[in-house]
Amino acid sequence: MITLRRAKERHHDRSRGREAWLTFFSGGGANPLAEGFGALEILDEAWLPPGGGASDHPPQDAQIVTFVRAGVLAWGDSLGRSGLIQAGEFRRMTAGRGLRHHESNASSTTAVHFFQIWLRPGQADLEPGGEQKRFSAAQRRGRLCVVGSPDGRRGSLVIHQDALVYTALLDPGTHVVHELAPGRSVWLHLVSGEAALGDVVLTTGDGAGLTAERAVSLTALRESEILLLDLCDETPTTAAERPLGRPATSAGSSGASDARGNGNQRRGRDRGRSRRRDQRRLGQERDRHAPGETTGIGGGSPLHPRAWTRVGGAAVGLGGGLGGGLGGGLGRRWLR
Repeated sequence: MITLRRAKERHHDRSRGREAWLTFFSGGGANPLAEGFGALEILDEAWLPPGGGASDHPPQDAQIVTFVRAGVLAWGDSLGRSGLIQAGEFRRMTAGRGLRHHESNASSTTAVHFFQIWLRPGQADLEPGGEQKRFSAAQRRGRLCVVGSPDGRRGSLVIHQDALVYTALLDPGTHVVHELAPGRSVWLHLVSGEAALGDVVLTTGDGAGLTAERAVSLTALRESEILLLDLCDETPTTAAERPLGRPATSAGSSGASDARGNGNQRRGRDRGRSRRRDQRRLGQERDRHAPGETTGIGGGSPLHPRAWTRVGGAAVGLGGGLGGGLGGGLGRRWLR
């Protein structure tokens, strides 16, 4: 099953000279992708003008992967750490425990183009930290290159979530296949170019969620760049109920440490549910004060009324991410 998010259906936020395109947003009404796609909470594309900066991000438990496609992005946090992310580099940040962080354009002459992926962590109250690596064009050309994983496989960034993050640069005619294990789903984002996903043609900025599929089969129709996230379908018997990386407790084994981890997970999920209830209440309050009106975030850009597309029958999006809603959700997103 395929759920599409066309580029034109993303929310376009333009404020103080910066531009961002939000794949997941809460725009009122029926929106199956309002809270993300499984553990994937945010996938945003942004441009910052020379010398431009984003607002501080408030404390929130998250695994944040930043990919700079062009330019140089400066980052800093409330612990006094700072650094630069060059074009072609990926950085993973573990945010939480009151950590605040921000990004800005390190150049006074050139714009910076970057993507941010927010994943709900597999455990609550993780120690803040991060790592950064470059993945060359040669590593990414013609194949899926893993840039993030729970175990740091093949030199990838370590992500505290049962998720795999891939990137690829594809020449026209290149065909890639990514097999899915049972209980896995995929979110595919076309950074640039044009590619065929079965009978569906994706163009720059398009995204697609695949569930209950055996594999993802993609053919580049033009020179293309993609991001692909392999995610665990969260059920009470998988990652949502135990700390990342631990097997389910078998009969006769000690479950004390797992019980402690599960308690942390439950507390984290309860906090997430409370935040989402607050966001929905604020959204409803906004709608009452502006009946019949749909507004954008910050810059007032209109939200696209058609939030998703059905392909090959009734397509459904997976909830469960900590979606960035309007109102109460504004402070949680990195661009606010």
